[in-house]
Amino acid sequence: MLVIGVFGESKTTQLLIASQVVLSMQLGFAVWPLMRFTDERAKMGEFANRLWLKILGWATAAIIIVLNVKLLFDTFMPDAFLKEFYRLLHLPPPT
Repeated sequence: MLVIGVFGESKTTQLLIASQVVLSMQLGFAVWPLMRFTDERAKMGEFANRLWLKILGWATAAIIIVLNVKLLFDTFMPDAFLKEFYRLLHLPPPT
């Protein structure tokens, strides 16, 4: 409420998007140790992750981390560098 009072109602959408980006960046740091902890049979006993859940969990963690790195890359790299980089990969540059 304080932020809305300071910046006005027109900035609430931008604030919501920014908060979701911050939460997305933190998600990789939460999933990684959770997977490490629940994979250890010594700590979890019979409740340790089975192989199919390990594969699914680590694949999901990797996707989250890779997409966050891409978001940071696309956000902070200069446009000229991004255009050239994506051109070399034969991909359309982000808009």
